[in-house]
Amino acid sequence: MNNKTKQFEMVVLLAGLLIVGLIALNGCKKSEPASPETPAERMQEMQGHEQMAMMDESAEAVATVVEQTTCPVMGGAINKAIFTEYKGKKVYFCCSPCKEKFEEEPEKYIAKLPQFKQ
Repeated sequence: MNNKTKQFEMVVLLAGLLIVGLIALNGCKKSEPASPETPAERMQEMQGHEQMAMMDESAEAVATVVEQTTCPVMGGAINKAIFTEYKGKKVYFCCSPCKEKFEEEPEKYIAKLPQFKQ
């Protein structure tokens, strides 16, 4: 090997070591979300989380209360595959003939549906 080749290899080796050293010193930086700066901002963030949790609980409670379990026409168990939309809400039936009957005179059956009681 000649002198220039040795110098070149030495420079490449030193550059590689320098890069590895810089990576090791710098490390892997994980990005973390910025925390609120002031106590007021921290309080506002906490209130937002609490409000979201309350909204989730309220939605679950409403869904539980208004869940339809019986056919408004015959009173049997519903089949969730058989439904129609009435005034923006789904109405479920036990069979297709009940669905057709409801669609002819929906107001006749509204009182039996929990999703329309208030």
